[in-house]
Amino acid sequence: MAEAEAQWFRQTFDAVRGEVQKAIVGQHDVVEGVLVGLAASGHVLLEGMPGLGKTLLVRSLSQSLSLDFSRIQFTPDMMPADVTGTNVLNEGRAFEFRRGPVFANIVLADEINRATPKTQSAMLEAMQERGVTVGGRRHELPEPFLVMATQNPVEQEGTYPLPEAQLDRFFFKILVPYPTKADLAEVVKRTTGAATSEPAAVASREDVVRMRALVRQVPIAENVLDYGLSLVVATHPEGDGAAPVAGRYCRFGSSPRGAQSLVTAAKVHALLAGRFNVAKEDLRKAMKPVLRHRLLLNFEAEADGMTPDKVLDEVATFVDTRDRDPIRV
Repeated sequence: MAEAEAQWFRQTFDAVRGEVQKAIVGQHDVVEGVLVGLAASGHVLLEGMPGLGKTLLVRSLSQSLSLDFSRIQFTPDMMPADVTGTNVLNEGRAFEFRRGPVFANIVLADEINRATPKTQSAMLEAMQERGVTVGGRRHELPEPFLVMATQNPVEQEGTYPLPEAQLDRFFFKILVPYPTKADLAEVVKRTTGAATSEPAAVASREDVVRMRALVRQVPIAENVLDYGLSLVVATHPEGDGAAPVAGRYCRFGSSPRGAQSLVTAAKVHALLAGRFNVAKEDLRKAMKPVLRHRLLLNFEAEADGMTPDKVLDEVATFVDTRDRDPIRV
């Protein structure tokens, strides 16, 4: 039974990935990361320069799953009601709730760091509570619900950096790189030539709900769980299990939500590998996208050119050396 379910999961995942890749050239790690976030019920933050296909990726995903898609272009003058919706007076002189763009299965929050903190807080409630409160009344968001936000890592004028509390609500932070020369050539051919085919619907919202339920059923052995927790604890600069690199470069390490996300993402990777149990390799594969945005580095890290990914590499080496069971990914 478990093997059959794992096989169905893999087949559905691969089918959706194949349809998305009809629109997205290359970026295989990015596409897989977004799909892992979807299967794990986690919101995804995409960071990359403009024009790298982030919007097209999210729209293609919604088409391949027959899910409602909504795009919110965040600007400094946007108000919370522009996201959540508001009560309006109808023809019968009674107030009724008009839903905002957040009421969709997949919501693209484009350039989310351009919104003011007040608007970001409205988005934070939707992400965490899966609902919004307007006029003292709660309105539930559709299921499944997934926020995919984008931000530009370079242009900072007119932006409001996301607070740590909101960053922590994102399951993954995925870095979107520039395409290779070969991929760029294919992009140019597709976009300047004949029209290409649109992604077809190969799964449904029921399939997404089933995938998410299956992920939670994947078991994890105590020693593997202990390894994952050691990775998280090693990022805490003042903790007993802190890695030396964390003590030197981290102001704060990962939150408990990071440990939860790490294990959940590892369960997805286990299913994709054809296993119905989590291995240490799964935890290592999920570590960077889960933890990179949950580390707060100090000024010394910036001066020494240390990035969250470099810190995590050293954290993993520290844990592997201490456990004397090095993991290769």
